[in-house]
Amino acid sequence: METDLLSKTNETGLIVIAGIFLMFFMSILLLLFFYFSKKKIIQKELEKKTLELDYQKDLINATLEVQETERKRIAQDLHDDISSKLNIVSLNSHLLTTPDLNAEEISDITVTIINLVTKALDNSRRIAHDLLPPVLDKFGLHAGLEELCFEFNSSKSIAVNFENEVKFNDDDKNRHLHVFRIIQELMNNSLRHGKATAVSLTFKEENGKIVCNYSDNGKGFDVKSPQVKKGLGMKNIESRIIFLQGTMTIDSVINKGTNVNFNF
Repeated sequence: METDLLSKTNETGLIVIAGIFLMFFMSILLLLFFYFSKKKIIQKELEKKTLELDYQKDLINATLEVQETERKRIAQDLHDDISSKLNIVSLNSHLLTTPDLNAEEISDITVTIINLVTKALDNSRRIAHDLLPPVLDKFGLHAGLEELCFEFNSSKSIAVNFENEVKFNDDDKNRHLHVFRIIQELMNNSLRHGKATAVSLTFKEENGKIVCNYSDNGKGFDVKSPQVKKGLGMKNIESRIIFLQGTMTIDSVINKGTNVNFNF
């Protein structure tokens, strides 16, 4: 009887010890599982952050490239359109000091100077308009977009339909300049690359954000193409969207046009 009781006690003790050992073993396994799972999650998060940082770096580099390209273009315009004309004006002005000029020669030189100065003024206004459209600066985004659409419609190459249901805040002029540049870039792409003949542009408010829908009937493109993703124009748009703290989606099918949605 005592032997059976001792045997049962030993058996129970072994079961308890085995249970404790099993629980300890399972605890170790769970700890290892959570450790390696956490490590994997952290590694994936680090990889994601690295990709995001690389993407941000690419956008910053693209923005700098765009700015540098713009500076070169402006410098070229100033040199070709302004400086060259003013040099000729200067030469003609010196000619007026030549002795014994007759009335006809003085008149011809004067007309040349007036024409060159007029062209230089027109070109300087155009350059200033490209840098910051006066209508946008004075009257806001709606008026600036209306003028932009009017300019494209006036070309007779493309028809732009513009609808706006939003009251833009005049205090957000800096942000609105980015929106204007995005639309300007999209329209230029539609006309030059997409060969579109019609564009639709609408603004409305959804969930406290302003949403822009842009679409054209152009020849479209492959949105996954590395060439498109790395293009300065697209990088410039993406960097402006990030500045606006918005999101953007692009849907384009070859020969079926392009649709772009972004919010800010």
